[in-house]
Amino acid sequence: MRRVVVFTMVSLDGVMQAPGGTEEDTSGGFQYGGWTAAYSDESFGNIIGKELSVPFDMLLGRKTYEIFAPYWSKRTGSIADPFNKAKKYVVSDKGLDLTWKESILIDDDAATKIKALKAEDGPMLQVWGSGKLIQTLLKNDLVDELRLRIYPVTLGCGKRLFAEGTIPAAFESIDTQTLPSGVILANYKRSGEFKTGSPA
Repeated sequence: MRRVVVFTMVSLDGVMQAPGGTEEDTSGGFQYGGWTAAYSDESFGNIIGKELSVPFDMLLGRKTYEIFAPYWSKRTGSIADPFNKAKKYVVSDKGLDLTWKESILIDDDAATKIKALKAEDGPMLQVWGSGKLIQTLLKNDLVDELRLRIYPVTLGCGKRLFAEGTIPAAFESIDTQTLPSGVILANYKRSGEFKTGSPA
């Protein structure tokens, strides 16, 4: 059984759109691309390096693939090398030119195919970016771990991590850490049924 692990940069008000650059995703008139840049530090780089040091494949949405492929395929280093080595499963209902080596298209009935992929033997499936894909994963209870990078900013608009369609689900905290920049790393694993109740 393979685990689906979602790595997401998110603002305090739940926005995950375009954390990495001003032109990364301007859809919906989003004007705040690159909102994580002011909080980069060496400690975060070391953590990412550790997370990429284990065997993994990647599960990506179309837009993230189109951003990642031309950028990382031409680079080497502590992030580029494991990204380039990994097998990339790309979810898209549109035609897509898979130029990045080790890329495989998932082009219809994504939820069913990802369930089958999870049932196989193999390394974890890391999800980076891929906001639309994450909504499909959350709606179909396919996320095993959330690794949230919570930035000390509010944006007020943009694509949300937990949008409509997210099912009620319980998660267990497995690790938290606050970086010198103020970014909080909060890691959770899926832990069973969601429960309600009233104060005793």
